[in-house]
Amino acid sequence: MIRSEKTRNFIIEKTAAIFNKKGYTGTYLSDLTEATGLSKGSIYGNFKDKNEVAVEAFKCNYQRQAGDVYSKMEQIERSDEKLLSLLNHFKTEYIPIFKNGGCAILNTAIDADDGNESLKLEVNNALKNWRSKTEEILKEGIQKEEIKEIDVRHFTNKMIALIEGSILLAKTLDEPQILLQNISSLESDIKKLRKE
Repeated sequence: MIRSEKTRNFIIEKTAAIFNKKGYTGTYLSDLTEATGLSKGSIYGNFKDKNEVAVEAFKCNYQRQAGDVYSKMEQIERSDEKLLSLLNHFKTEYIPIFKNGGCAILNTAIDADDGNESLKLEVNNALKNWRSKTEEILKEGIQKEEIKEIDVRHFTNKMIALIEGSILLAKTLDEPQILLQNISSLESDIKKLRKE
């Protein structure tokens, strides 16, 4: 790894949580220099602007949250159990997720919706990836006759929306039970899909 790659990775690691907590517009260059101990010149010597740092920080935050989940799911055979594993992640890891500012997808989507095309594109890709993986699991489960025939797109959209909306409510209102109750509801829905 060349020195500039090490420095870039250091900057991303040190600023990822800041962007997730404060958002793009709420994060200032002074936040970046304070977090890294680097000068403005060092930061802009490795990134063309704050936006490029923000995009890389989002990717880092997303990978932290998604990487663990997907690696656990890959070790599971049954499709319904894979989806339950995904839900279990949110049920058991919501405290560190909240401490890190909440869900990277949700935070960045709200922050970038109408004003930052490059961040919006990254969030769009992350959501499409999540949806694609979930649909793939459901289709495989139907094909293997592990789960009943369903409208895969509808179920996937409902599941993602309920998770993301529950995180928003639970974190904003400081009521984790909202997330936990809705995760339990989704778990019941998935268990009802099982073919006997």
